[in-house]
Amino acid sequence: MAGQGDFFDAGPAAPAGPEPNAPLATRMRPRTFDDLIGQRQVVDVLRQLTRSGHLPSIVLWGPPGSGKTTLAGLLATETSARMMSMSAVTAGVADLRKVVAEARIHRRAGIRTVLFIDEIHRFNKAQQDAILPHVEDGTVTLIGATTENPSFEVIAPLLSRSRVFRLEPLERDELKQVVQRGLAELDARIDDQAMDVLLEVSRGDARVALNGLEASAALAGEKAISVEHIEQALQQRHLLYDRAGDQHYDIVSALIKSVRGSDPDAAVYWMARMLEAGEDPLFVARRLVILAAEDVGLADPQALPVAMAAQQAAHFVGMPEAVLPLTEAALYLALAPKSNSALTSYGAARELIQETGNEPVPMHLRNAPTGLMKSMGYGKGYRYAHDYQGGVAPQVHMPEKLKGRKVYKPNPRDKQQGK
Repeated sequence: MAGQGDFFDAGPAAPAGPEPNAPLATRMRPRTFDDLIGQRQVVDVLRQLTRSGHLPSIVLWGPPGSGKTTLAGLLATETSARMMSMSAVTAGVADLRKVVAEARIHRRAGIRTVLFIDEIHRFNKAQQDAILPHVEDGTVTLIGATTENPSFEVIAPLLSRSRVFRLEPLERDELKQVVQRGLAELDARIDDQAMDVLLEVSRGDARVALNGLEASAALAGEKAISVEHIEQALQQRHLLYDRAGDQHYDIVSALIKSVRGSDPDAAVYWMARMLEAGEDPLFVARRLVILAAEDVGLADPQALPVAMAAQQAAHFVGMPEAVLPLTEAALYLALAPKSNSALTSYGAARELIQETGNEPVPMHLRNAPTGLMKSMGYGKGYRYAHDYQGGVAPQVHMPEKLKGRKVYKPNPRDKQQGK
């Protein structure tokens, strides 16, 4: 049937090994939880679930190459279940009905069925509704895999009957272990610089790393894999950008100073350098939010909502589409008028606090929720601003000893509401 097939043997026996000529990423797929690299917290919980003998329906949410398909297979194996696999890209309701019919037959024989749906977020509401009753009655145990936030992409009734596990991209050290296992499988060698490049361009994706390694080894032949082999295999030139090194901080600094300097061309260029080299788009979004408040500020109060909207949009859509809202925000901030009065005002307030210590709150500004506090003078003499012309009451709001001291230093470009 379209988009559907047995991922493992039809019965609960252990899965057969992959074909010798299968891709390296398939041959290297872990066969037990102990073989799995990364996702330790999630794996610990899933291991406990399999030991309990009760496997609930599960949604695995994470980026490509983080182990969603591998975990689904391990869960079926560890619970002696029959696993059926389908892709939401090609399967439809008719395919689901066939799987459910087969699952009922096996259930009568005492064999549980795990239904693995890859890219479940691509199923529409009607397709997800078709799964729901069979999950509810236990005909199938659903394991859905998605790269999108299931809160938005999976219908609420199905989500409420499933446990969601968030997977993260593999850490650099974890990905290096995966590559080293692949080298042993291929009986290949790689030089240190090529290893660094492969880890960087793989961006935490084990499948990309292993596919790139296999293609690079074929190009290298008897030689050690070099940077040139990696670049040829992945058709991607390595960009010099170390997230923990000087290049990282230099390029971040260039982005910040380009926005501050109102240079839209340089702002987008430096941001693209970061994103194309694998920087987390949310790191870039955080820098833009800070820039909106620190360097644009009251000169254009709309800048902060624009930056926050870009952050939310980048988180919602993910890469590569996240570059669009981030670029829009970077251009907006670069083209906006600039004021750093938020930065200078807070700095002045902090210096004043360090200078004068903890000055008491004036009595007329204190809250008086009880009769005792009122009798002690709390709130006495407070003037309600809305009762006065222009909404400004003639009263002191600073501590008594700081009367007349200023921390806000207006910038001529500040747009002050109501003034």
